Amino acid sequence: MSALQHPRTITAIEAECYRVPLAEPLDDARHGTHTHFELVVAKARSSDGIEGVGYTYTGGKGGRAAHQVVVHDLTPGLIGKPAAPGEELLDYMNWHIHYVGRGGIAGFAVSAIDIALWDLHAKAAAQPLWQLLGGDGKPVKTYAGLIDLHYAEERHLEIIQGELDRGHTGIKIKVGRETVAQDVARATAVRELIGPDTTFMVDANMKWDVETALAAAREFHQLGCLWLEEPVLPDDFPAFAEVGRRSPMPLAMGENLHTLLEFRQAFATDALTFPQPDASNIGGITGWLAVAQMAREWGVTVSSHGMQELHVSLLSAMPHAGYMEMHSFPIDQYTHRPLEVSEGLVTPPTTPGVGVEFDWDKLAPYREL
Repeated sequence: MSALQHPRTITAIEAECYRVPLAEPLDDARHGTHTHFELVVAKARSSDGIEGVGYTYTGGKGGRAAHQVVVHDLTPGLIGKPAAPGEELLDYMNWHIHYVGRGGIAGFAVSAIDIALWDLHAKAAAQPLWQLLGGDGKPVKTYAGLIDLHYAEERHLEIIQGELDRGHTGIKIKVGRETVAQDVARATAVRELIGPDTTFMVDANMKWDVETALAAAREFHQLGCLWLEEPVLPDDFPAFAEVGRRSPMPLAMGENLHTLLEFRQAFATDALTFPQPDASNIGGITGWLAVAQMAREWGVTVSSHGMQELHVSLLSAMPHAGYMEMHSFPIDQYTHRPLEVSEGLVTPPTTPGVGVEFDWDKLAPYREL
């Protein structure tokens, strides 16, 4: 009997919550100022003694609530169930808390447990995640996803030069200031710094209505931007479809789509060129893979949002991989394998499991629960 067929069951799930300070406050157009990120960790153990570690993260709010959903609402119903991640168990967790869930805080909790079970699953198979999924360990295209709306121009360009020096060949900035003209001026200065050959994206964080988004898209198109991200509210699918129909440049979104139904609706607009699922909130690895399959069926690449230390292994296994965001929340700096960028590429880890091994000593000062 192979490791993947082993009738192991879940014997315990433990959860921890950390509140980790950022090196400096970071601003975007909708969420205000970020001073911390929260890390919610789920540790799942199986009947044959294997432990898997999963996690989710927040922008500084809701972590305690997600932790409590793991402890009080999900764990009691999972003890004794097969320790096999996949659609059946994800479906069970989603329905178990459906009345209060459907993608919010509950979705983050579900995701942490799903990732823990995939880690356990891959460790049992003695394979890194990308190999378990049929990949060959290929490098992944990445870019620096900045949270930078608050910077004055000189500091902004200094930050971006630092990312170029780090090895990035792609840069994404936040837009959504008081006027489109202000955004265009900032983006123009960035394009002048990075040159014509550096991939350039802009992210509005749901700031605009349709007409403002279209006015901005025309300007950013002239600057050679690859995509415009979240120009309107993510669940206003008619508005997203309208922007997509009239925009001269492709659209991206995904971080605020927290159910598979929302992603199906997004694809159905025929305006989503760069889907960006985040395993921290879409149902973990199982949910992320389902969105990747949708992208394949719609004939587009699949990219990612945040959580780069995990997504590198997922994207490495995808034949239709797009871009991996290197997010400004530095979760990987609290692991034993911080990611290194070389000429715009990142290589996935080769250790068995999902490839995310936390440095518990570094995290210890920030534990809350």
